[in-house]
Amino acid sequence: MRKIVLSLACLTLIADSTGAAEVRRADVCIYAATPAGIVAAVTAKQEGLDVVLVEPSRWVGGILGAGIKPMQDCPEPRAVGGLTKTKVFVAGNDPPSIRRSFETWLKEENIPIVFDHRVAKAVKTGGRITRVELEHSPPDGFGVPPAEGKPPIVAAIEAKYFIDCSYEGDLMAKAGVSYTYGREPAEKYGEEPAGVGPPTNWRPIDPYVVPGKPESGLLPLIDVDHGKPRGAGDDYTQAYNFRFYVTDDPNRRAPITPPADYDAKKFELVGRYVDYIMQWAGGDVAKATPRLASIFPGWRNSGEYNYQRNSLVTMAPLGISRFYQDGDWPTKSRVWREHIDYLRGLHHFLSTDGRVPEAFRKQTAALGLDRTIHPETAGWPNQLYVRISRRMVGPYVLTHADVLNRTTVDDSIGLALYGVDTYPARRYAVREPTTGVMGTATEGNMFIGGAKGTGKPYAVPYRAITPKAEECANLLVPVCFSATHIAYASARMEPVFCILGESAAVATAQALRADQTRVQDINFAKLRGRLLERGQVLQWTTR
Repeated sequence: MRKIVLSLACLTLIADSTGAAEVRRADVCIYAATPAGIVAAVTAKQEGLDVVLVEPSRWVGGILGAGIKPMQDCPEPRAVGGLTKTKVFVAGNDPPSIRRSFETWLKEENIPIVFDHRVAKAVKTGGRITRVELEHSPPDGFGVPPAEGKPPIVAAIEAKYFIDCSYEGDLMAKAGVSYTYGREPAEKYGEEPAGVGPPTNWRPIDPYVVPGKPESGLLPLIDVDHGKPRGAGDDYTQAYNFRFYVTDDPNRRAPITPPADYDAKKFELVGRYVDYIMQWAGGDVAKATPRLASIFPGWRNSGEYNYQRNSLVTMAPLGISRFYQDGDWPTKSRVWREHIDYLRGLHHFLSTDGRVPEAFRKQTAALGLDRTIHPETAGWPNQLYVRISRRMVGPYVLTHADVLNRTTVDDSIGLALYGVDTYPARRYAVREPTTGVMGTATEGNMFIGGAKGTGKPYAVPYRAITPKAEECANLLVPVCFSATHIAYASARMEPVFCILGESAAVATAQALRADQTRVQDINFAKLRGRLLERGQVLQWTTR
């Protein structure tokens, strides 16, 4: 017999000499140790359920363990209650301390967690998931999930209820639950900002390989314009990126090396953009440096670097997040890798190309990833910031009207408060509307209402985390919940995910005790009462 330890709670899973893998059984299976998944698992345990937590990687904490701070996207802390307020908000302010806090919390609550396993198949009987079959999914040295799974160590999880807390909604999709992705047309839900938007960051930069010759083709990093009108739907979605730390301290610096297939021609757009910036600055390097730094390392948010949305080119590729949304794992793995290789190539280009001022080249070349933040992955964050992927289509679809507080719901399970926040979805060749000059622009960037949104928190209804009853009776989805692209862009913040994770776990406990009723049929008055007892904030009143 060989023993394999896969748990922070000292759970030992046994695989015998024949290679047979263990089947775990529990009242509830929580899929993904994102912050929402951790809160859901702890809540379920506190509510008396037997819990198992499955994490596709070997790290806990999702994007909070990879760069974002717990309160970073919470402009109104008074709208937050429960475990999100008392535990998540005090988890720390840097990735290592946040991961340690979550690990300690899981251990204290004795939550068994299966690492390096992801869902391969969901087996359903009579409209209920009965079994989730797994595959072994150990990430590589940069934290990239594998394209192909391996034979599992833990073969399957059998549970009475399931909560999908993944950023991808993989369990939801495998269970045959309706979902969507991309951008809905404005007319579908009456959302004025929805769908294709106007050009942003337009610059008079020739987009063609041979300037002035469209027949030569577009430069790399520029998409062909699909030609859809303003407000039309498409399969694009906002950009992903890493929230990463850099340093020039040799004691902490992990070198950023170019990818094996590096070709400076792939970054010709960057070179032309540098030329544009230098012309704008009149050759003044000091004046140009802030705009050059917007390309790399980007915008320094709270210690870590983020996408600079006001720059034509910055530290993340555009137009490829759309392939991740509903992709299989070979596709997801490729897109994740492309984000890394783009950043590696961009760093090398800005460190070596002669169009870049020498002082900035030296400054950039001296920067590397801070290995103390992510020591197991050569400084690379272990979580790609997947801002949005699949979105369930449930009994209630959250829309821009909800964000604007133009609706009333009677089944609130938590509050959200943030503006409609989308990063660019694509970079394309387009003529300036007034002059007709051909140039290059981004599209999809919005920040409507700012961090405070409409100034008043709005309710997320229970029906937005439940599938349609005829599709699945024992699954809740508090992360890839039912919302339009616009509404999700407001509600997609980690504190909201955590709030919904806690409410989902309480609902699960209630459903199980009510003769394993369907999650859609629970007594909501009873659920509301228990959520309030746990300190959740379900309604906003003037304070």
